[in-house]
Parts: sequence; structure tokens; C-alpha cells
Amino acid sequence: MSVLDELPVVVIGAGPVGLAAAAHLHDRGLPFLVLEAGDTAGAAVRQWGHVRVFSPWRYNVDPAARRLLDDAGWVAPADDALPTGAELVADYLQPLAELPQLKPHLRYGARVEAISRLGLDRLRSAGRERAPFLVRLADGDELLARAVIDASGTWGTPNVLGASGLPARGEKNVAAFLEHALPDVLGADRDRFAGRHILVVGAGHSAANTLLSLAELAATEPGTEVTWAIRSASPARTYGGGDADALPARGALGSRLHEHVDAGRIRLLTGFSVHALTPTDGRVAVVVRHADGSDEQIVVDRIVAATGFRPDHSIAAELRLDLDPVMGATRALAPLIDPNEHSCGTVPPHGAAELGHPEAGYYAVGMKSYGRAPTFLMATGYEQVRSVVAALAGDWDAARDVQLDLPETGVCNSNPADSTGTDSCCGPAPAAQPAGKGLATGSPAACCPPR
Repeated sequence: MSVLDELPVVVIGAGPVGLAAAAHLHDRGLPFLVLEAGDTAGAAVRQWGHVRVFSPWRYNVDPAARRLLDDAGWVAPADDALPTGAELVADYLQPLAELPQLKPHLRYGARVEAISRLGLDRLRSAGRERAPFLVRLADGDELLARAVIDASGTWGTPNVLGASGLPARGEKNVAAFLEHALPDVLGADRDRFAGRHILVVGAGHSAANTLLSLAELAATEPGTEVTWAIRSASPARTYGGGDADALPARGALGSRLHEHVDAGRIRLLTGFSVHALTPTDGRVAVVVRHADGSDEQIVVDRIVAATGFRPDHSIAAELRLDLDPVMGATRALAPLIDPNEHSCGTVPPHGAAELGHPEAGYYAVGMKSYGRAPTFLMATGYEQVRSVVAALAGDWDAARDVQLDLPETGVCNSNPADSTGTDSCCGPAPAAQPAGKGLATGSPAACCPPR
């Protein structure tokens, strides 16, 4: 046994995928330590706890985690029930984190600041694979690891409003008027929205959730005005597959939004690219630049920036990463998750072989592994960590045997011209059942989230 084998595998993040990694590491008998920046398991999920997801419980529980929970007498939720984010934490993540097999290996309030190799910067090669990873925390503490599984997600790095990938002019100056994805419109945040003109920017399921809540609010709060702005010429991708969606709640989400737009309860603006933002008499003026170069201005009270998320790889700056220049995912994974070709349900199975970097032993998993692709589902992350942990255990046969059963979406890519919600590449789906609004539990941004 080498010195490396005696060190733990460090898992960054105690969300659904990070805790699944811990369960698989325990299953394989590998020492591990989970570092969570928040003060509890599922800290990011708690921030959108008011939202009901549209993937039922059977897709939301990792198999290794379920075995541990079942052995402890866990009463599993009904497979077909749709949990809220809060229920996902209370009924699954927290009980999992409290298990004696995992709890002693979880460390809260531990924010990772940087990862390197002990005694080696990115330039040096000699002895690199034999050197342990050095994980530095924000409080200055340093830990050694045999491998690192980064399941920290993307919740903390939302995309900007500017249409070119850069902040719109004046975006930082209007921070007081901005809301990021999934505010609790009907609950804790209600007073910020009631009786005001709200602009929601984004074309994904996070935007759709917020719009449906705002429409409900407007029905009871006079003066509440809702405007929805998207960059594309058509909202077809957001409306989705309707009855052709294998997740009925996901199909119902788009259908209900479509009804509100058709009825005039939500004003839809297409071809909307945010150019500049300016505070104006307690409100914010939004300047839109159209494709022909002309400008238009709309004045609103608040803006919900449901524009998606992007990964932050800065903590791994001293590691040797091979990232696709477009997606920000590994080069091997990028073509498999390209949202121009794939929806949440059409991403092929993948694991350690596709997630590996030139820096042996480092893997980004979960939503972070997808870079800027919005097609992540939680079940995908579970299969990722199963494969990665098998590879770390030296079981490459199991690592390569990747299998994935995902629900089809009815919308097969994020190209608005192709997202018709009709036949396309998605096969027949079960008849839709009545369901409320919700989002997929791959991340707070949902399956096929705003871009």
C-alpha cells in the first residue's frame, strides 16, 4: 500500500451528488472526507426549498445511499411523489448525512479555496502522480488527499444578464434591483414583488417557475405586472414537450406558462438582449439592443435574472485540466452533453473515462462537470460518482460499465429553431398526469435551465 492509499478521498460539497459520492466511497471501503461550505447538508438546495421538483423520488435517490438508508430503517417516500427542495433535504439528504457511516466524515463550514499537488505547481511533472493533493480551505487549514471529487456545483456562479456573456453596462450598479434564480415569490420574498412590475429574463425552467409564481401573485395583488424576456425568437424550448414529456410535471410546467402568455397575464418579449441598466427614480431602466442595432427601453421595479449558471474552476487553477473551450466540461464529455444536440433525457451514459483530466485523481462531477451545458439531471450525477469511485478503487470494469435510465424530455436540444416539442428524437411518453410547477433536481437551475 502506498502513502497515497492511506489518505482520504476529499469530496467537495455535501449536496445530493457529493453525499452520493460519500456513500459509494463507504461502499468501497475507501477513506473519505466531505467538505461543505455551508452549515448543513444540502445547503444550496435549501435556498430553493420552496420549489417542487418535477422529477419523482425514484430518480432522486442514489442506489448506494438508498442501501445505507434502508439498512438504518429509512422510510422511503413514494417513488412517484414530487418533492420540494425542502423535502429533498429533510427526507433524504439530512437523514443520509446523519448516518454513522457518513456523519463522522462530514465537515461543515469548510470552504475550499484552492487545490494543488503537495510541493508541485502546475508546471512540474516529476513525481506528480505520486504526490498527494493539497486542499487549502478559506480559514487557512490545509488537508492532504489521495484524490479529489469536486461536487461543489454552480449555484454560487450565476450567469450575467448581458447577452454577450459579459455583464450589461451598469449591471453592478443595479444590484439592489436584481434577484437571482428562484426567489420565493409567494413566500418569504413576497413583499418585494407584490404590486410591482417584474421583469424575468431567461428561457429555462427556473424562469418558468418564477413566472408561474408571479402570475399567481398577480391574480391576488393588484398592480403586479409580469414581463418575460428571452433572447431567442421563440419560446418553444421553454414550453417544452407538453404531453410528450416522460416527466408529466415538466410537460405541465411549459403548458401552463404557455396559457398565461396566450391569455395576456404574462407579456412576452422575444429577441431581448440586455444592453444597459440604469437606476431611475427608485426603479431600473433596461435598455435592450435588437439584432438590427436599434435600442428599446423598458422601466421595471425588479429584475429576476434566471439566466443560468456557469462553473468556477478557479480553485483548480494549479491543476492540469483539459476543458472544452466552448462548454467548460472535459473534452471527452463536451460532445455528449452539447445542448444543441441533447436534452436532459438524451445524454448518453458516461463516467470516469469521460470525466478524467490530465491531473490523475481529480474529477469534477455533478452540475459542475457539465460546464455551461444546461442538461444535467441528478441521476446522471449519481452514475458519474459510482463510476468515479469504482475507478478510484481500481475496479475499471465497473467504472466503464456505465448505465443510465433517464426520462425523455420532449424537447431534444436548446436550439430554438429545432425545439418544437413534437416528434423529434424523443420517443413516446406516458400520458401526462396532473402536476404542479416544479423543476428537475439536477440543480437549482433545472433540467434544460435558462441560458
